[in-house]
Amino acid sequence: MQPLSPRDRFGIRFSMLSRLWRRTIDQQMAAVGLADISWSPLIHLAESGDGVSQKDLASLVGIDGSSLVRLLDTLEARGHVQRCTAPDDRRVKLVMLTEAGKAAVIDIRRHLLAIEHEMLAELDDAELSRMLDALERIQQRIGMLGQSGP
Repeated sequence: MQPLSPRDRFGIRFSMLSRLWRRTIDQQMAAVGLADISWSPLIHLAESGDGVSQKDLASLVGIDGSSLVRLLDTLEARGHVQRCTAPDDRRVKLVMLTEAGKAAVIDIRRHLLAIEHEMLAELDDAELSRMLDALERIQQRIGMLGQSGP
């Protein structure tokens, strides 16, 4: 059997690395006392800006809506988020970071950056830039495929 080409190996390798990356971050975050999944929605809120719907946030975080509601209850009790009704649709709840939530994000990002710097230590900025460019092109291509239908 002849070796697979890089194109043939990419998908499975990327998928495996993605899971390993996430698992390593989760383990390292737990080691600094951020053991629950509450840091992920806070980061997504910070990246997306205030006023993200619960439904959109659940999609960004990758959990179902009912699990997110329970998690948001916890984050709200900690004072990290607040929920309000969307002005144009009373059925939609928007989630926003509080000042305490924004402070928590700063701490979380500090830990994330340290973990990611360690994982990327063998790569220089030029290599990372090329990878980011390639990932952006892949993401754009996937978006185009999604628009064209089955």
